[in-house]
Formats: sequence, C-alpha cells, structure tokens
Amino acid sequence: MNPYPKRILTIPQQLQSYTDAGMTISSVEEATAALTTIGYYRLRGYSFHLYDNASRQYRPGTDFSDILNLYHFDTELSRLLFGMATCIEVALRARLSDALLTYNDALILTDPTVFSDKKLFWQNLSSLASQITRSNDVFIRHNFQNHDGEIPLWAAVEVMSFGTLSKTIKNLKTGKGSAYPVLARYYCYRSPRGKLVKPSLQMLSSWIQSVSVLRNMCAHNSRIYNRTINTFPELLIVDQLTPKPLHNGLYQILLAMKYLRPTDEIWRDFYGDLQSLFDRYKGFFDFSCMNFPSDWTAHLKIDA
Repeated sequence: MNPYPKRILTIPQQLQSYTDAGMTISSVEEATAALTTIGYYRLRGYSFHLYDNASRQYRPGTDFSDILNLYHFDTELSRLLFGMATCIEVALRARLSDALLTYNDALILTDPTVFSDKKLFWQNLSSLASQITRSNDVFIRHNFQNHDGEIPLWAAVEVMSFGTLSKTIKNLKTGKGSAYPVLARYYCYRSPRGKLVKPSLQMLSSWIQSVSVLRNMCAHNSRIYNRTINTFPELLIVDQLTPKPLHNGLYQILLAMKYLRPTDEIWRDFYGDLQSLFDRYKGFFDFSCMNFPSDWTAHLKIDA
C-alpha cells in the first residue's frame, strides 16, 4: 500500500498552517478549543470561499473567528431545518395513512395492486419489513403478540424511514379511486390564474425526496452552507429562477419545504426563526452561497 501523501498535523501545526496561509488568529485559545472539539477538516469546509487556490492564501483580513462564526451559523441553521423537516415528515406519515384508508384495508401496504412499479413495491416492502423487525415500539410488539404479527397501515407508517416513506408515495397509482388524489389535496397550490391545483405525483415526489435528502444531511451533521445539494425539486412557475442556476442549493430545498408545510402557522414560525438567525449572523455569511436570489423573502414568506 502506498503511503498517503499528506502528513498528519498536530493542533499547533494546524494553527501554523492557517497563519502560513495568511489567516489571522486573534485568539489562539479559542482556535485551539475549536480544533479539538470541531476538527480541522470539518472547519475547512467553511473557509473555501475565503481561500485562493492559486496563491494558496486566505483573503486579506480573514480571521479564524470568521470561520468559527460561519460554523456556528451553519450548525444553528441545520437544527432549524431539521425541526421543520421533522414536522413535514410527521404530517406526511399521517396523511399517507389517511389517503390509503381509501381502500378500507388495514394491510394495504402489502398489496401490490395499489402501486405502479411492482419491483419497486417489493423493494420498498423489504425495506419496511426490515424497519419493522428493528423496531422496539410498543405498538409493534402489541401486533406481534396479539395479531399474529400483522402490522396495520397506521402502525407501519410510523416506523418507516423517511426514505421508504418517500419511495412508497412515489410509487402510488394515481388513477380514479386511488389514494393519491386524497394525499395530494393536502398540498394544493395556487396557479398563476389563482386556482387551487393538486400537484402531480412527479412534482410532489420531487419535493419529498428533496426534503428527505436535506433532513439526512442535517441528521448526520453535514455542512449545509456553500455546497451543491444534488436533488431537484420541481419548483412552481412563480418560484423558478431566471436564468436557471447551474446547481441547486439550500434555497431550492426551502421552497420544497414551503410547499410541503403542514400548516401556514408552522411555516410562519419557522420563517420567523430563519429571519432571526439571518439577522444574528448578518455579515458572516453570503446569501448567494445558499443560492438565494435577491428577492428570496417574497418567495419564502407567507402573508398572515
């Protein structure tokens, strides 16, 4: 095995590498504490926009505290996003269960006839079976002990992963008498002519998948700020950017969150918290690094 070309740096060497690259460290004690509790590599992601790869130097005037403040901003942002994603996920579980009750069959999730792609149905059912067997929830044990192991729809949706939930919805049939129109009515939006419109399955699925991806990023403490997020929610015409951005960022996922909001009140509370966060860290971050257009408030805000 060939040796890895980069050497391991001690904390003092990491600090020296910052100063060698032109960064100011106004508090060595603060920087040392950050490097021992957060880590050099994780913090590196918050300095990309401040570093010139050609000269291998940081932008003049860059201080370590700039990176640390951006890290704290991203951490708080991640927690806020995770909370909203959780509200969306919980509502989706309840609404999918309600929609599937159309068939009047407690075990409908095991019936392939209500799903479009049969191979995907079995893949999803396999994932759900694994999630059920790993669960220690009292309602799962109750059904094992009292109902011969049959898990009804309303219990099964509670132990589904967000990914399985997303894939299950994406695979629903959409014809007359199917469950999808019942689910879609919860997520109606206004057309340019002012009419309430149910989203297509493709559109709704793209929103759910995008929120699922972001939720997982937050759950695993991934950096949100200044990165491409490779998922593509289908945006409403009124929210589409011109020219179309080369990549998706947080802004596009926030729009999907808005479309999927459980209630207007929940979204207003979230939006207010988001605004407060932006105000507290004003000057430490750049909206463009999250793909925000100049008129982003007009698109994310909901009037009272």
